[in-house]
Amino acid sequence: MSSRAPLAARPEFVYTIARLNREARIALSGHFGTIWVEGEISNLAMPASGHWYFTLKDAEAQVRCAMFRGAGRLLGFKPANGNHVLARAQVGLYEPRGDYQLVVDLLEEAGDGALQRAFEALKKRLDTEGLFDPSRKKPIPRFPACIGVVTSPTGAAIRDILTVLGRRYPAASVIVFPTKVQGSEAPSEIVRALERAEASGWCDVLLLARGGGSLEDLWAFNDEKLARAIAACRTPVVAGIGHEIDFTIADFAADLRAPTPSAAAEAVTPDRVDLGIRLQHLDAQLKRGFLARLERQQQRLDFIDRRLQQCHPRQKLERQALRLAELQGRLARSALARLGAHRQRLQHLEAKLQRHTPALKLQHFSDKLAMLDGRLRRTALHAVERRTQQFCGLGRRLDTVSPLATLARGYSITLQAADNTIVTGWSDVRPGELLHTRLANGMLVSRVEKAEPGVPCSFPGKSGRDLKKGSNQSTAEMEGPNDA
Repeated sequence: MSSRAPLAARPEFVYTIARLNREARIALSGHFGTIWVEGEISNLAMPASGHWYFTLKDAEAQVRCAMFRGAGRLLGFKPANGNHVLARAQVGLYEPRGDYQLVVDLLEEAGDGALQRAFEALKKRLDTEGLFDPSRKKPIPRFPACIGVVTSPTGAAIRDILTVLGRRYPAASVIVFPTKVQGSEAPSEIVRALERAEASGWCDVLLLARGGGSLEDLWAFNDEKLARAIAACRTPVVAGIGHEIDFTIADFAADLRAPTPSAAAEAVTPDRVDLGIRLQHLDAQLKRGFLARLERQQQRLDFIDRRLQQCHPRQKLERQALRLAELQGRLARSALARLGAHRQRLQHLEAKLQRHTPALKLQHFSDKLAMLDGRLRRTALHAVERRTQQFCGLGRRLDTVSPLATLARGYSITLQAADNTIVTGWSDVRPGELLHTRLANGMLVSRVEKAEPGVPCSFPGKSGRDLKKGSNQSTAEMEGPNDA
């Protein structure tokens, strides 16, 4: 009896290595999608193909990575072994070898890159909530009596702020609310310092300040709780953090952002030199206003005095006497003017009556009749003369176009005897035909013996065709006198 174990039943489906690797790659890619991985570069290889191959590792594990040529060209730095980077990649599997790997399409140097992404994400979220809306920002008082400063009591920022405040506006009181401005505990301490300043009720404006530094140094001012505390503060908050190129979440949440702590101190205080100049201007303006008002009152007093003098009874009687004399003069002038106007009208009517006497009208009509008679005679003579000239011209034109005039100059008209058709050429007749030839003073009857071509001729004034068209009438006209 054999001691071997029986063979297991053959499975219905068996993976090939290629299919297993392909489905494993699809499963990995579909499960993870695009991920971010942080680690240190090692075993970096840059072959002539332009693709990069390297390993990302940390203290406990490592993974192979590939970055193709197109993605590598877009990097802003050249990676090297030992670089600590942040990689955006797709989880995959290299099917020919079955190697698990990451296909990287973006590399960033770790540190600032990650912080910057966190900064942008928080900024976008708070902006969407309306935390940075300009409509919610409070106005900064122009002349604050008390200024609160939330900053480190040992940093350079507080010294710069106190120097600027002492120089520009020493009349304002300054209260420092000390706090840490760097480190993991700094955000909560800054929030508590703002709450103390708000609860005190002493300050007209608060300065949130810190000197310059790296992104990590200023990271305490990119805290969400701090941004919400600034937005909730009823006292206006001015942020002066870092240098001009540094921006933090606190800058956007504050009611006013200044590029530096010194600029923040200048933004909340007026310049005492400018104030002195303005006070001098106001003093001069007040003096001018007082003197102008005094002068106006004096002028009013003089005006009232003059009116009092004018209202005296003697002045009124004198004015009435002058008025009476003026009215008397106007009455006399008006009467004289009216008499003169009536006299002129009477003279005008007398002259008009003289112009309309019947003798003048009779003389006028006699002269007009003589003039019209002369014009009629001249017009009649002129019309007779013009008609005579027209008649003579028409006679000359009629004589010019008359066929009789043409025959009188020695020409003749030959017609076929059968139908009185004008003969214009040798081809119009046949030998033996009877022809009638019209002359100026008679007619010839002839018979054709022979017809042959010769030199063509034409009648002056009218062609043979024109004469043919009027042959019946013209012949009748010519026959009358000749027959007579």
